[in-house]
Amino acid sequence: MELFPPMPLAEWQDTKETLHRFTQVVGKIRLAASVRRNHWWNVPFHLTGRGITTRPMGQVDGNPIFTIDFDFVDHRLVVATADGRTDSFPLLGQSVASFHRQTLETLAALGVRMEIQVPRPYRLADSARPFAEDFEHTTYDPAWVNRSWQVLGQVGLVLEEFAARFSGKVSPVHLFWHSLDIAHTRFSGRVVDPPPRVDPVTREAYSRELISFGFWFGDADLGEPAFYSYTAPEPAHLADDPLTPASAQWIALNDSHLAVLRYDAARSEADPRAAVLAFYESAYQAGAVRSGWDVGRLACPGGITDPDVPTLPL
Repeated sequence: MELFPPMPLAEWQDTKETLHRFTQVVGKIRLAASVRRNHWWNVPFHLTGRGITTRPMGQVDGNPIFTIDFDFVDHRLVVATADGRTDSFPLLGQSVASFHRQTLETLAALGVRMEIQVPRPYRLADSARPFAEDFEHTTYDPAWVNRSWQVLGQVGLVLEEFAARFSGKVSPVHLFWHSLDIAHTRFSGRVVDPPPRVDPVTREAYSRELISFGFWFGDADLGEPAFYSYTAPEPAHLADDPLTPASAQWIALNDSHLAVLRYDAARSEADPRAAVLAFYESAYQAGAVRSGWDVGRLACPGGITDPDVPTLPL
């Protein structure tokens, strides 16, 4: 597949809406069955060679160790336990309600007792409707789902390369199911005191000064896929700094700004991969310099913290 193939939101929006809710069902299981990590890093999915995975979970909640994987090659949900047992069912032909029911039934058949604390979508238009009552979202086009996973894999490797350039605290490259975006975050180490009325999810996510980088497929606010970056808290005059390439721009978002490089603009560059890396770097430099980070000390050229250590043939 070509690097960054066409991914027009309008062509697969109904499929995306269904898939998004499928991932939220499984994501909430991951939330219930995993040890909590700073900034909610226990919750996102990670990419695999066939789709996305929860990674191993259980044990701390009395359940056997188990994983849930979305297989976007054969288009099945696969549940596996550490003793070697597996069970699966097809993703095609499911409503959100039937997917929710079959997921819990499959877990129960493997001895996993699970109750989703809030069995409704998170921050979606139908967040008041339980998963078990959603018979509306049923569209699942395997070709578009597979392509979306291919794109996530391509972007994920670009983010991994970009992550290697920083020696400070960083997040993994991971897929958040609340907004279906793949992201990587860098931290300065400074503690942030969020406003007292901020919700608990946001408070934990932004408890430290950070600059985040990612990609998402588009939504109601931006109806097309795009690469993005933001600095939190946002320093004064951030949006005055130029971004690279020239097609990138700062977009006003509530009381802050989002650096955006639209996917199709990146695709039109002579070297799309280099253009995305340059975009992330320009957004980082803008946020880090304006926020007073020690950019030189935190740099990690080529993913190496000690340039005097020779490359060893391991």
